Amino acid sequence: MPHAPAAAQHAAPAIVLCTLNARYIHASLGLRYLLANMGELTPQTVLREFTIARPSQEIVDELLLTLGEPLPGAVQIIGFGVYIWNVTRTCEVLRRLKNQRPAVKVVLGGPEVSHEVDEQAIVRLADHVITGWGDVSFASLCRALLHGPRPLMKVMAGEQPPLAQIALPYAGYSDADLAHRLLYVEASRGCPFKCEFCLSSLDKTAWAFDLDAFLAAMQGLYQRGARNFKFVDRTFNLKIDASVRILQFFLDRLPAPGMGTPGAALFVHFEVVPDQLPDRLKAMIARFPPGVLQFEVGIQSFNVEVQQRISRRQDNDRTEANLRWLLQASQAHLHTDLIFGLPGETLASFAAGFDRLYALGPHEIQLGILKRLRGTPIARHTAEHGMVYDAAPPYTVQQTGVVDAATLQRFTRFARYWDLLANSGRFQRSLSVLLGAEGAGPSPFHAFLDFADWLWQTRGETSGLSPEALVDALFDYLCTRRGLPAPTVQQTLLADYLASGARASPRALQGLLPKREAPHSPAARTLAQRQERHVSVRPAPSFDHG
Repeated sequence: MPHAPAAAQHAAPAIVLCTLNARYIHASLGLRYLLANMGELTPQTVLREFTIARPSQEIVDELLLTLGEPLPGAVQIIGFGVYIWNVTRTCEVLRRLKNQRPAVKVVLGGPEVSHEVDEQAIVRLADHVITGWGDVSFASLCRALLHGPRPLMKVMAGEQPPLAQIALPYAGYSDADLAHRLLYVEASRGCPFKCEFCLSSLDKTAWAFDLDAFLAAMQGLYQRGARNFKFVDRTFNLKIDASVRILQFFLDRLPAPGMGTPGAALFVHFEVVPDQLPDRLKAMIARFPPGVLQFEVGIQSFNVEVQQRISRRQDNDRTEANLRWLLQASQAHLHTDLIFGLPGETLASFAAGFDRLYALGPHEIQLGILKRLRGTPIARHTAEHGMVYDAAPPYTVQQTGVVDAATLQRFTRFARYWDLLANSGRFQRSLSVLLGAEGAGPSPFHAFLDFADWLWQTRGETSGLSPEALVDALFDYLCTRRGLPAPTVQQTLLADYLASGARASPRALQGLLPKREAPHSPAARTLAQRQERHVSVRPAPSFDHG
């Protein structure tokens, strides 16, 4: 068999950048930064993304196929981005990869391998680890591995250059990314706040990219057709001048009245500091039509003692006033966050905070459970507050000194059911009845907790519950346990079910659903997925408790 031409032999890349995303829709911003800063190594570098649902052996097979068979003396490098949600699967991939091709040089980077590295099995399998910033350090390491001198250290601290020296990554988003995936962007890095559960508490401050260069990159994405932007800045509204300029950029690109649906044209997600919303920023926010802005607002806890214990600076009254303004005077969609299991936070204390937030009426309340992220200062409370964490990722708290293991499991079910009923948007009317029905008591939290307990006792599952199963469960609960009239409950459930676009036939609504023709067009078939598309723009599961 004749040998392939020399040019063909060298066609395979020497370097592969790889990560396992939680879902396909989440495109890796970190890998694209590395790719943008490879310099003269760019032609030898390719990016490969997978999801954690992909079988490990398939990932290994594709990586080795991408690299091709090594030429004599050639060095092949794979860099893995490692995060709390993918470390277990990435470790399995790495073990298989090293078994099949031991000579490949594996470099790890990312938040999960930037702290406590000596304790991790995945680190022992790797050749090198870059902790912290990897934007320029990965390329430097690759040069050393390819051309010498070979590095002597296995674990290296990443270099943090001035942001002006980091090439922006946005040209690395493909046309397919623009069409089908969330585009992650950042106008700044770091955070000046010191909340001990968050990895950003390790930063000394926040650093801003040159705004002219950043907006020019956003314009490039927009001209290519990008309409969905998720900012990963920890504190978007920290510097008001920059915030106003960025908002003005997107406002200027909205269709003129009568020229299209604004929400369908543009969607922008920001994480905001809840107690900092000056009038100048409010005035800009108020100019946006519905469907364009989504704000992620990390409340986490309203308990002042807990806030002080974990070094969280938050003016609760101002936070509440700002949330009320956003809901009453703006068209922004509000995604708010609470964390259960913080040191010293009791179930009663959390319930009071939940009720306070629910009374304001945000569009979503995302309920998280504390994770002990590697390197975060929250670990200092472990002994004093009886914190017990799962040893496996994502290191979720199992019990505390004031919350036992059974209560934490109970809350886990509560959070899952809350996501299915409240955050799905399918049960708005029914939820109001559930949380305010006669006999439910004055606390929305305890009203839903009673339902969650009942649902677990009767169904014994927290996954696989279809909208139809939830309709039937709500009917049974409200009629049997709460004693509400069946016709009233049915009409409420019917209104929600029809509004959701669902097309099946729950038992509780037999004989009440109008006759509908089967959908014939793709648009009609996707009607029932309206809420799923809404949910898809939620933040990626970073688990960094921002």
